[in-house]
Amino acid sequence: MATFILDTLAYSETLKAGGFSEQQAATQARALAEILDRQMATKAEVAEHENNLQHAIEVLRLELKRDLAETNTRIAETKADLTRWVIGVGFLQTTIIIGVLLKVAKLV
Repeated sequence: MATFILDTLAYSETLKAGGFSEQQAATQARALAEILDRQMATKAEVAEHENNLQHAIEVLRLELKRDLAETNTRIAETKADLTRWVIGVGFLQTTIIIGVLLKVAKLV
């Protein structure tokens, strides 16, 4: 963990001025110094977490690009299928209309 510099003497003096006994003030100062020392992260730990986050972001970015490329491919395939269906249905309708018109023309 990080080394945190706490002026325990000044802190203890402040506590004593506020009504703490010398033993209470000293114990409080030591306890606070220990807690801060255990809780503070070092610059190396912060840098390591930052690197881990950057790596995770890059992995997500690559996954997103891959997923987007797959989605674009599927959209293009769907567009091609729809175009074939529309053209096919158009030809079928035209054939049916011509057939009906020819049938009607033979009846007249």
